[in-house]
Amino acid sequence: MSGTIRTKGGRGRLGSVLSGLAVAVGCVLFLGGFVWGAVLYQPYTVPTDSMTPTLDVGSKILAQRIDGDEVRRGDVVVFTDPLWGSSPMVKRVAAVGGDTVACCDRDGRLTVNGKPVDEPYLRPGPGGRTVASGQEFSVTVPRDNLFLLGDDRHTSLDSRTHMEEAGQGTVPRSTVVGRVDAVVWPAKGRLEPAEGFAGLPGGISRPGPFKALLTAITAGTALILVGAAYGPVADRLGRGRSERPKPGAREKVGA
Repeated sequence: MSGTIRTKGGRGRLGSVLSGLAVAVGCVLFLGGFVWGAVLYQPYTVPTDSMTPTLDVGSKILAQRIDGDEVRRGDVVVFTDPLWGSSPMVKRVAAVGGDTVACCDRDGRLTVNGKPVDEPYLRPGPGGRTVASGQEFSVTVPRDNLFLLGDDRHTSLDSRTHMEEAGQGTVPRSTVVGRVDAVVWPAKGRLEPAEGFAGLPGGISRPGPFKALLTAITAGTALILVGAAYGPVADRLGRGRSERPKPGAREKVGA
């Protein structure tokens, strides 16, 4: 007597149990990843080209829901300030409350509290030279406010444009509704951290859980596909074995 227990269609009971378990775990990872992502992230569409080349106009981004107090220098944030318009906007935090941000040093770099900041995401201007701003400025940021710049310093309408207003173009931390963690379309993935600000007090923000979410969703999808494919594959293999002639069997010869 064979020790292998078969289920309907010739599938092994253990294989059926494992395939069902794979599908169940896959569903938990897949759905859990989406639910977790919906709680942590808010999708946005980049409205202008002021953040190029980091974010192209029309890009679909995921912004992690955070409190304004969690914002650090170098973060790319989504904010809504009535003085800047009623729609959400996307800019990079160049300085926080208490900082003196200025431009430019002799190498064309932004300085924060006298320390030059390297910004590799900036692209050269018309003359081929990369400068942090086409206009000179020096601003001391009020407490609980942020000084914001676009990555395209030649076209961006940012804090520099509003320096004649109260707060010298800065916005309150409370206006921030999210920190951009990843670009999902076109699929650029997670944003690189702004290492040029890392040496300043407080450092830079840690990346959000985008990669962990993506891994959970991808693994869940793979488990669901593998588990669902087991039954048809096992049935086909079982039919193939049953159709083979048994060793020693003789063919009938017609009269």
